[in-house]
This record gives sequence, C-alpha cells and structure tokens, in this order.
Amino acid sequence: MSGTTSQADPIDATARIVLLNRAQTTKFCDNHVSTAKYGILTFLPRFLYEQIRRAANAFFLFIALMQQIPDVSPTGRYTTLVPLIFILTVAGIKEIIEDYVILRNGAWQTIIWKQVAVGDLVKVTNGQHLPADMVIVSSSEPQAMCYTETSNLGFKSITCLLFVKCVFQGLSLTASFQSLEELMALTGRLECEGPNRHLYDFTGTLRLDNHNPVPLGPDQVLLRGAQLRNTQWVVGIVVYTGHDSKLMQNSTKAPLKRSNVERVTNMQILVLFGILLVMALVSSIGAAIWNKQHTDEACWYLSRDISLNFWYNLLTFIILYNNLIPISLLVTLEVVKFTQALFINWDVEMYYAETDTPAMARTSNLNEELGQVKYLFSDKTGTLTCNIMHFKKCTIAGITYGHLPSTSHNSTEFDDPALIQNIEKNHPTSPQICEFLTMMAVCHTVVPEREGNQIIFQASSPDEGALVKGAKSLGFVFTARTPHSVIIEAVSMCFRLPVFTVLLCVAVFSSATRATLTAHCSSLGDNLRKENELALIIDGQTLKYALSFEVRQAFLDLALSCKAVICCRVSPLQKSEIVDMVKKHVKAITLAIGDGANDVGMIQTAHVGVGISGNEGMQATNSSDYSIAQFSYLEKLLLVHGAWSYNRVTKCILYCFYKNVVLYIIELWFAFVNGFSGQILFERWCIGLYNVIFTALPPFTLGIVDRPCSQQNMLRFPQLYRITQNAEGFNTKVFWGHCINALIHSIILFWFPLKVLEHDTPFDNGNSVDYLFVGNIVYTYVVVTVCLKAGMETTAWTRFSHLAVWGSMVLWMLFFAVYSAIWPTIPIAPDMLGQAGRVMQCWSFWLGLILVPTACLLKDVVWNAGRRTVRKTLLEEVQELEARAVDPGAAVLRDASGRSLNERAHLLTRVFRKTPSSVGRSNSVQQTVSHGYAFSQEEHGVVSQSEVVRSYDTTRQRPSL
Repeated sequence: MSGTTSQADPIDATARIVLLNRAQTTKFCDNHVSTAKYGILTFLPRFLYEQIRRAANAFFLFIALMQQIPDVSPTGRYTTLVPLIFILTVAGIKEIIEDYVILRNGAWQTIIWKQVAVGDLVKVTNGQHLPADMVIVSSSEPQAMCYTETSNLGFKSITCLLFVKCVFQGLSLTASFQSLEELMALTGRLECEGPNRHLYDFTGTLRLDNHNPVPLGPDQVLLRGAQLRNTQWVVGIVVYTGHDSKLMQNSTKAPLKRSNVERVTNMQILVLFGILLVMALVSSIGAAIWNKQHTDEACWYLSRDISLNFWYNLLTFIILYNNLIPISLLVTLEVVKFTQALFINWDVEMYYAETDTPAMARTSNLNEELGQVKYLFSDKTGTLTCNIMHFKKCTIAGITYGHLPSTSHNSTEFDDPALIQNIEKNHPTSPQICEFLTMMAVCHTVVPEREGNQIIFQASSPDEGALVKGAKSLGFVFTARTPHSVIIEAVSMCFRLPVFTVLLCVAVFSSATRATLTAHCSSLGDNLRKENELALIIDGQTLKYALSFEVRQAFLDLALSCKAVICCRVSPLQKSEIVDMVKKHVKAITLAIGDGANDVGMIQTAHVGVGISGNEGMQATNSSDYSIAQFSYLEKLLLVHGAWSYNRVTKCILYCFYKNVVLYIIELWFAFVNGFSGQILFERWCIGLYNVIFTALPPFTLGIVDRPCSQQNMLRFPQLYRITQNAEGFNTKVFWGHCINALIHSIILFWFPLKVLEHDTPFDNGNSVDYLFVGNIVYTYVVVTVCLKAGMETTAWTRFSHLAVWGSMVLWMLFFAVYSAIWPTIPIAPDMLGQAGRVMQCWSFWLGLILVPTACLLKDVVWNAGRRTVRKTLLEEVQELEARAVDPGAAVLRDASGRSLNERAHLLTRVFRKTPSSVGRSNSVQQTVSHGYAFSQEEHGVVSQSEVVRSYDTTRQRPSL
C-alpha cells in the first residue's frame, strides 16, 4: 500500500488536537489510500527485487555477469543476458496488468475521498461509506443516533449502533445542531489519542467554546469503511484520515502464498544446481588430468590457448552447463498461469447473471493448488446457505398450513387459502390463528419505512423479514413503531400494542473437554486418524479448550478421524486457528471459503482462499485468492479448473526440464571427447535461442490448451480429482523419472550420430567434417525429438498443438537455412556459413533424422503401452472412451472396490447442484437492500435493546439537513 502516515508513531502515537472550522496547525496524513502493489517510481526497484528473490533468476543473473569476464564464457557474453532481459520484460508486463486490475477493483475509488482532511465537518447520507474516522456531531435520528453496517471492518454483517449519549451536556447540544449555519458556527477543539489499531477503543475530549469539556469514547466514533444504514444523514468531525484510520491501521498485507508445485519445483532446481556443480567439478578435474597427460610436446599440433587454472576452468564449466536449469521456465509459467486465470474469469458457467458477478482469479500463482485441495473449510451462513428466507409453512393449534417448495411448486409466497378461510368462517382455532399472526407481526426488531404508499421492512436478519412479510401477506401488516408501542393493521382493524421487555436465560457451560476428547480417541482405537463414517460437532466455547496446547493434538486426531467436522458459534480467530492447525500438522492442501469479513482470517490462512460475493460486503472477496458468486460454482472451480491447471502446469514444468536436460547434458558427453577443454558443440546463439524460440511453443500448448479429459467427464467422475489431489502427476519420483529419461535420450542423440560420422567421409569431394557439422546434426535431432515428445505428452490435440509441434521443427529448419547464409552481410556467426547446405547433402543426416528420434521415443511408447496394458487407470479408461467417441457415462466404470463410479458420481454431483436462480429471489427482502439493517447490535453493547427500541418513533418525520 502506498501513502504517507502522520508524524506520530502508529503504536505510541502522541495525542492530537483537531481544530473546528479553522485551519489545522499540524500536518496530518492525507486521505489518499492506494491498494496497488507498485507505483510509478517504485515499480522498477520493487519488481527487480521480487524477481531476483527467485533462485533461478538470481542464478541466471550471476551467469550473465560472469559471462562478461573476458575469455571465461565458452558461449559468448550475451547468450544468457539477452534471454534474461526478455524474460524479465514479459514478467514485468504481466505484473503491470495484474496490478492494474487489482487497483481498479479495490475499494475507495471515489475521488472525493482524497479531499477529506482532518478537522473537516463531513456529511454522509444513507447507504454511503464513511470516508474517514469521524466523531458524530448530529444525525437525522433521535439522540443523534446512527446505524452503520460494519462488514468491511472485520465483523459479520451486524448493524452496530453508535450514538452520542445525552448524559453529556455538550454532546446533547451538538446533537441539536442540524442546520448548516449552526454547524459552521461551531468553534473549539477536539483532543484525542493518536492513530492506533484498536477498533473498540477511543479516548478524547470535545472542548467547544463557551461550553464545558465533554469526554468522548468509542461509541461516538464512526470508522472509515463502515456503511451508513437506516439513517438519512449524519454529520461528523474527521479525526483520522488515510493510513491513520483504524481500518487501515488494522489492514495487513496479504500473506505471500506459494503453491505446493512451486515449492517442489524450487527444491528440484536446487538439487539440479547441485548436480550442475558436480558436473562442473568433474569436468574441471577431467581437464586437469587431461592437461597433465597431454603436454605441449605431445600435442604440438593443438593450439594450447586453454587455461590451466582449476578455478578458472570450474567457472567456465558452470557457465557451459548453466542451461541445464531452464531459463525460460519461470516466464513460461507466468504466462501459462495468467492465461489459466483468464479462463476462470471468462467461464460463463461461473457467471451469476442476477448480480452481474463473474468468477475472478485475484491471483494466478495458485491455479494448480485448486487441483490438490484435500481439506475444505467453509462458512455456513451466506456461503453454504443463501441466507434468504421465505415464510412457507406453519402449524397452528395442531393444523398445518402452507406447502413446502418442490420442483413443481416454485412459489416464494405462502400459499394456503385455508388459513384465511378459517379466520373468516370463525373456525374454532380462529383466535389462535389471529394470535399467531399478531405475534408474527409484532415480535421483532424490524423498522418499517415508507416510500410513497409502499412499506419497506428493514430487517436485521432474513428470518425476521420473512416472518413480517409473511404476516403482511396474510393481512397483518406492521405499519409503525413508537418508543412505547408498535402499530399493526389486521383485517381492516388497527391495533396499538405495548412493547414489553423479554428476558433471556443463558446456561453457563462447564467444560470437560479433555476427558471427552480422550474418551472418543480411545474408542476409535486403530481407526484413529483414519476416515470413519463419523461427524464431529463442537461449539465455540468447547472449541476454546479443544484448541489449547494440552488437548490440541487429541482434537486434531479426532477431527481427522471424521468425515465432517461442524464448528458452531465460533469466532473469526477460532476459524483461522482451526485452518492453521490442519495446515501445519497435516501434509495436505487446505481451502477456506466464506462470504463475510469474519472469514478473512481463515481465507488468508488457508493455502487457497475463496471469497463469495454475497450479502456480507466485499471484504472476504477482496482478501481472497479467488472469488465466486455462488457456492455451487466451487465444484467446477476445483474439479475442472483446478484439476486442469494442475495437469497443465505440471506437464509444462516436466517438459521444460526434460528438453533442457536432453540438449545441455550433451555438452558433458562432448567434454569427454574434446579433452574437457570447455569447447561447445553447438553454435552459441543456437544455444541461447533453444528455449526462447525453437522449443518455446510446446510448453505453452501443454500448459494452456491441453487437458486430461472433457469438463463433462471431470464433473461426472469426481474420482478423477484424486489423481491431482494426491500429486500423482508431479512429485520427486516423477520429476527425476523425466530427468533420467532425458538423460537416456541425450545419450542416444549424441553418441549415435557421433559413431556414425566417426569413421566415414560423408561428402563426395572427400572433405571431412568439423565439430560444428556434428553439432548442427545433433541439434536438429534434438529439436525434432523434443517436439515429438511434446506430441506424445499431449492428450487433447488442437490446432495450437499441431502448430507448436510441427511448426517448431519447421521454424528451426528455416532458421538454420537463413542463419547459415547471413555472414558476412550480417557480421555474426561466420562459422555457420554454408553449414545448412553441407548438412542437407549428407545422406546419413536424413537416415538419422528418422532412426535417432525413433530410437529415443520407441522406449517411451513401449513403456506407456505396457503400463496401460498391465494397470490402466480410471483417467486412461475415460480418455480411451473419449477417443472412441463413446460416452463414458454409458459405460460401467468401477473403482478398486468394485463399486460403480457412475452411481457414486451421480450422488456426489447432487452436493453441488445449484438451486434455480429464479426460485426465492425475485420477491426477497434482499432485492431492495443488500440485507436487513435495523436494531440488531453487538451483544453486551453500551445501549440495551429495549433502550434502542423505545427511542425510535417511525410515526414522526425525521429532520433534514
């Protein structure tokens, strides 16, 4: 985040003095807040710092610098520097695009907010967000009360009551200042504590001229980001702005999340770097031995211009073998993941038209992590449920009225004429019916507001709104509220009923958590920490003890032994602690999903955080890695996009390492025949362009357009998700299996052509071949082999796949022809002059072009065919059925236990089945406002519920400012 803070320290901040209606004598923080990662001046240093922190980029920067030392690099001075600059440029463009998108979707975009300053008198109207922290002066409500929705401040969407207490004389006087002239006439100063992060604390004094000082507390402070509700207007004195506001003081940078695939890849890069050092060390020792055995006198025919310094040679071989680590891997993954994120954003099946909300990948770094989730942590209200309620059915005096919703009965209204008929016909239960409906109309904290002839019910919860609306539809209409009564109209009659105080009894919980957990764990025996057909239900009070250090492990063991764990009435911190416990003690990927600000903690703690754009504000969405509009969309996000992304990313990584090992390990084999002199087999720019041009397209097609099977079958067979969930496609064993396979291919690609050309003269004129002639042949075989290998790894051929595989081969051949003819017109690569013509005239080249790649890939074909014959996986069965254009759903596929996968998939898909969007929406309370806002407030607040109710009178007209 950018922006400056005030001169006071945010923790030990000194008190500040705010002058009213006068210029401030102290310079305070401005109200500008930016959530962008970069600024115009900070982009370059911060971006370079982020890139160089990556081990691979730091390594290649080191190589590029070492190549600038004269006569050290056998591959030239710019063969690493130029590709590195290109790669960093692409990564920089991607960062700019992503940062721009985040900035435009962040909060606080209203330009007027930047002009708000400390000491200003600010008026905020109903529905607007508060631009800064401010002390209330007056409002449209009785006793200068106002109501705010605080979901952006770290709470679930509860309506928090804030008002100026009448017991203070000065504040009662300001509560009456409701005209512009009275407000402008205010003079004096406001003394308060300095900026801090304590949301519930505030200490200050209001000193108005000609009035006694009045103390101020947290109940008089409106916080930046809160939304004004049920209050026509409020006027306040700004005390904290920008990064001094309590909201910004509490905001923390999102944790840096790295995917499990990235962590495994980084570890393999470090191991590969160790192997590179060993190769350089062996080559340096080999050079020392060869130079000792072959003196100048014995090798008088050689130009002895090589160094005899061991460490000098070691640096030379490090530079020679540096491309063993793919320089293009990181930028390839950046582009691949960015494109995958666009696929998520563009998915029309995850677009919720009712609120015009598409799915959004707020980061592209965790796409593959979506395919490995084992533990799902979900909020309930607003996430698993839509938090939308309708009055559908009731039982009065033993008689049931109403109909439950069904596929053939989608009405959102109470539909049973028998209830009204029993009232009109004086049924014996008529008094009970009237009493029941009367209670529905009066026992609540709903505020009725009139817009013309229409009554709008502002409810603190959907159930209250549903009951009051249900009563209204049955003729019992709640019309007004006064401090001492509520007014309803019932069947052409009007009642004024007194308000009573209701006492609630709360039982005190006595915990025996340790004994209970120990008993349950003992009863499971050997099944402990194994999946059992059990569910664990625990409330927040018990959870407080279960998460303590003494019994935490027992609670975790019991939880892992159950298929589902339900935690009731838990705090945001407890949610985060549960996720953190599983994340740290279980080697599995976790995902947390929620829609409210109280879910932010667990969303940021989990490996992957998903926010739902629901009725609880945007805090969860803004803090998430991915956002969706409906919980049902999570199915496709994980089973399709997650599994596809994992397969694509892992294939891309494995292929990048494979093709680099194939080419660059050949330089080690060549060292054994050139006396470990550091001589390169290939032309230097051919080496540099191998990853950037000639084999650049296959990784992109594998990472962007390839897929294991269709999305219909990914959803039809959720068991396919286990393949990615268990990391079967990418682990240490698989990684080194590909590297060993590449090692074998490199042996075939180098030694076969070398032995063919070793004792033969391929030209009619008797001219012999040089090292570059052999190098160009081997290079051509390598390009053809790795491109065909990409084709073998492709499971879904598209036009892009064909372009990548065949186009890359053609591109190299065209480049080879042109590159061999440009000197001296373009003064580079004089050694390449005429090489293409000589290679094309060699009959053994064309024979080897067929035999050598075939010899390499024949082993892979036989291995895959044998494995599929002996042990065919479910994925391979589905792929074969798709290839034969057979519907896998019609075939009977079974798992290892013999159970039909089709039946299980049918049952599992019901879990995520989406309720028709037309049901229960069009007439809901949430269509008029995001959700209800009335007298609901925090428990144990400074104002009791009865005080609030009795101070409100909807029959009186509110003052205007």
